[in-house]
Amino acid sequence: MYGDGSSTNGYLVKDVVHLDLVTGNRQTGSTNGTIIFGCGSKQSGQLGESQAAVDGIMGFGQSNSSFISQLASQGKVKRSFAHCLDNNNGGGIFAIGEVVSPKVKTTPMLSKSAHYSVNLNAIEVGNSVLELSSNAFDSGDDKGVIIDSGTTLVYLPDAVYNPLLNEILASHPELTLHTVQESFTCFHYTDKLDRFPTVTFQFDKSVSLAVYPREYLFQVREDTWCFGWQNGGLQTKGGASLTILGDMALSNKLVVYDIENQVIGWTNHNCSGGIQVKDEESGAIYTVGAHNLSWSSSLAITKLLTLVSLLIPFFCNVAL
Repeated sequence: MYGDGSSTNGYLVKDVVHLDLVTGNRQTGSTNGTIIFGCGSKQSGQLGESQAAVDGIMGFGQSNSSFISQLASQGKVKRSFAHCLDNNNGGGIFAIGEVVSPKVKTTPMLSKSAHYSVNLNAIEVGNSVLELSSNAFDSGDDKGVIIDSGTTLVYLPDAVYNPLLNEILASHPELTLHTVQESFTCFHYTDKLDRFPTVTFQFDKSVSLAVYPREYLFQVREDTWCFGWQNGGLQTKGGASLTILGDMALSNKLVVYDIENQVIGWTNHNCSGGIQVKDEESGAIYTVGAHNLSWSSSLAITKLLTLVSLLIPFFCNVAL
């Protein structure tokens, strides 16, 4: 079952999957592993519509049944992976294993969370710190903020969403907000986006995540831009609000999920370039390059948004 009410039914199968194995700088060989995975034979809701059809969802959660955990149990990989999502050209980098360059600063995962959750201490808009209650990001047993590459936008509780938008718009009192597609808060604008402030999320261990205007605003028409922030609507089974940082906030950054050491880290990075990974057997360090996907313009995001479904429970996933 998905967050928008769509669902998929099917059966479990066991098969051999083939993966690219880094063997040199921008060179790959082949390796394989045996994986148990679900095969959806019946889809409902948006999953059954042609414009929302996807080939599948590859689960990289922390559970023993996830793709990476199954490969790790066979000694094929370490329980660590990274992605770098290029929101300028499309595509980017995805790698399993230890990333040695660029270096990232890490923040601890919350130990009792089933998700990739971290502790958020503050949000800054430009040079101003939002005044929020101490429990603004407390969602009961699942505290903190979820880092989720399987979600496109950023979902915030009411108590955070409203102050954030108000502070962003404080420097643009001339803008009039309206709703597009019954979901997105938008405005008419033809000036430079860098006139909007940078939004910075502050985490434990002095780790910060800077989200620039082009990473939280998307274009739906030549003169219309919308916020990638969404107002609440996502809750735990206990009714507490969830906070999720999705792809828009994570784009143009190398994000590393180190499950073995229970930390997540990131750094700004040119995702059309490369990263360096370590070969566990030889200790050699190799460069992994980016892969490009067709991406006509920022207007295409309005089509992409129809593909986004949030998993319940919200495990971190990488869509293929």
